[in-house]
Amino acid sequence: MHNFVFGIYPYIAITVMIMASIARYDRDPFTWKSKSSQLLRKRQFIAGSVLFHVGVLAIFAGHLVGLLTPIQVFEALGVSHEAKQILAVAAGGVAGVMALTGGALLLHRRLFDPRIRANSTLADTGIMVLLMVQLLLGLATIVVSLGHLDGVEMVKFMNWAQAIIYLRAGAADYITDVHWLFKAHIALGLTIFLLFPFTRLVHMFSAPVRYLWRPGYQIVRSRRGAKPAPTGLAPRPAPRMEPGE
Repeated sequence: MHNFVFGIYPYIAITVMIMASIARYDRDPFTWKSKSSQLLRKRQFIAGSVLFHVGVLAIFAGHLVGLLTPIQVFEALGVSHEAKQILAVAAGGVAGVMALTGGALLLHRRLFDPRIRANSTLADTGIMVLLMVQLLLGLATIVVSLGHLDGVEMVKFMNWAQAIIYLRAGAADYITDVHWLFKAHIALGLTIFLLFPFTRLVHMFSAPVRYLWRPGYQIVRSRRGAKPAPTGLAPRPAPRMEPGE
């Protein structure tokens, strides 16, 4: 089971995430959206959304750089395993608390506001719950990491992640003896990857880059069906009619 979860399951999860995302974008492009609930209730939305997204993006960037950067690069830069571990604990802790706080606000809105709950699907609520559990597991691993500030445990995860990415055999062997909290964190993370294409998380792939070269004006229509006019220019007023004309 250990070899399956940490040696085979990563490839299943990543493959499904990529292929199902492509299929969904091709077959059901109008379902590819974040389904924002801001219009239904603004309270808690701004603070929760900012804290959650900034925290999650910082965590994602930290995992990406920390796990996939070759160990030789850190050694060439003079960054010791101890320093890397302390940085990961400090930065990950701050980002994790931010994301957890923001996520709690967003999940509270979704569960206890009648209008938002009525417009939410099982996938919307379920993926948010899974993300909150994942954040709690991640913060719990920090407590375990405080007992391994020498960075040895971190090296195990780097070797495992890079073995998966570079298709090396025996990837699961690197993390055989790590704490169960780390294993639960990894397994749930892979499950979130697996469910990714079937939830609102797909909006992460839709960075609005095209807005950089979008035209500076839009064509709009007045309420009475006047001729279209560029945004920012008032439509020409109708001539005033005097009595008897």
